[in-house]
Amino acid sequence: MFVLTVDQVDSRGFGDRVGPLLPDLSVRWRDTLLLGPDRTAGDEFQLVAHDAAGVLGLVLELTRRDEWSVGLGIGDVDEPLPGTTREATGDAFVAARDAVERAKRTPHRFALTAASSAAPLDGPDVEALTDLLLEVRSRRSPEGWAVVDRLGPGTTQAAVAQELGITAQAVSLRARAAGIRLEARAVPALVRALEAVDGGRP
Repeated sequence: MFVLTVDQVDSRGFGDRVGPLLPDLSVRWRDTLLLGPDRTAGDEFQLVAHDAAGVLGLVLELTRRDEWSVGLGIGDVDEPLPGTTREATGDAFVAARDAVERAKRTPHRFALTAASSAAPLDGPDVEALTDLLLEVRSRRSPEGWAVVDRLGPGTTQAAVAQELGITAQAVSLRARAAGIRLEARAVPALVRALEAVDGGRP
């Protein structure tokens, strides 16, 4: 299973961001979550997720702005599952604690720790590959994000151009600079890598 331990950056300077975020995550990511999210201590929260695609989506969302240190732990969660994340225990929680402490010292404030894995890729490998994607995303301009946020499935570049008041060629150039195609190829590969690490645990 996947556990995220997430710690707010500079809570004294920006006030509490955990309280407003938790209900939003609970609704939008309910199909991914097994437990949580729950505030665990001060400006920190945890959640338990069951699928790799969802947990990667959460990581990408939380690391988009420099507001959170995100630790991803992969391992066992003791069963039967309790009613709340605060009551849950297991190797994945220990791994997530290690990861979030390391994340606080990394450029993109993300780290991954796997309790153990017999998969061809291990935790450090997947962490390194995720860091590459986070680096690409960190270099996007506001104009690039404006295209990324609008260019979803079924949406054409012409429609995005009309909404933004620019030409379709300008949308294409922004999309290329933003690395949209690169991310579209990288995300499924990272999902498979996360699944391998989780499935490769003895």
